[in-house]
Amino acid sequence: MNMKVKRRAHVAAAAIISADGNEVLLARRPSNVDQGGLWEFPGGKLAPYETGLEALKRELHEELGIEVTRAQPLIRIHHEYPDKHILLDVWQVLEFTGEAFGREGQAVRWVPMDELVNYPFPAANLPILKAVMLPLEYLITAEEDDESIFDTRLERALIEDGVKLVQLRAKRLDEAAYVARAERALALCHAHGARLMLNGDPSLIDQVAADGIHLTSERLMGLERRPLREGLWLSASTHNEEQLARAYRIGCDFVTLSPVKPTPSHPEAAILGWHQFQRLVERAGMPVFALGGMSRFDANQARGVGAQGIASIRDFWK
Repeated sequence: MNMKVKRRAHVAAAAIISADGNEVLLARRPSNVDQGGLWEFPGGKLAPYETGLEALKRELHEELGIEVTRAQPLIRIHHEYPDKHILLDVWQVLEFTGEAFGREGQAVRWVPMDELVNYPFPAANLPILKAVMLPLEYLITAEEDDESIFDTRLERALIEDGVKLVQLRAKRLDEAAYVARAERALALCHAHGARLMLNGDPSLIDQVAADGIHLTSERLMGLERRPLREGLWLSASTHNEEQLARAYRIGCDFVTLSPVKPTPSHPEAAILGWHQFQRLVERAGMPVFALGGMSRFDANQARGVGAQGIASIRDFWK
């Protein structure tokens, strides 16, 4: 029996974000090409012997008339279409010269972050949307018995460190106490432009109007479908390939993957190391935060091996 071999394409794509972080540049695919009329992150196929960054610079000059002066990896996505396999090598453009316009006649537009969900994209671009909307740092709160100390430390992280994504982890609290803390944490987070993820059963979202739910790896592996409606964020703790695959299958928007390095709290745990972490992230299909022994000094290394950024308790909870 003849098996049709899928075409393979390696594409460099750019997340070009405005200096204030509020807008991202999109381009519209011409109507006469595959998936014409949909919006996408600008870029194009690698030429023979090109690296992703080389292709990115060439394509953005040809398509938009800009010169990329600084960029860093954002996410790599493998996507299967019925007739082809796409590898999207996505970079966040940090600095460029020139003013972007459609050199090939295509429509280009700066779009506010909160309006991205209103634009139709090719399926392969959807994980890029999530990566663009997520920050580089994910604060996981520490176990804290004193409520005033908890509030003070959370507010300090939001104001002084500029944290924009928080997971409320409080295993020692009963449900009523957790909900009370979550209500206060939500008010603080929203007052400072941050999102709050509740670490617990998905039903908690019916009691506290937070931005989403973070699943433990045990809860994750007990689910066969997404437990939240679209429009809410769903994340999960993962430690291996099986858990990453389950997170992708049930529609998690992002995950943590740990432990990358040794941690004081779990010195006996087998660590992944950066090489294994990179191997797992390559096929995750969604943004992945590096967790376990992480500090802000690890952020560039994490991005370099494909992570969305770092997640940490001790480095943010001071």
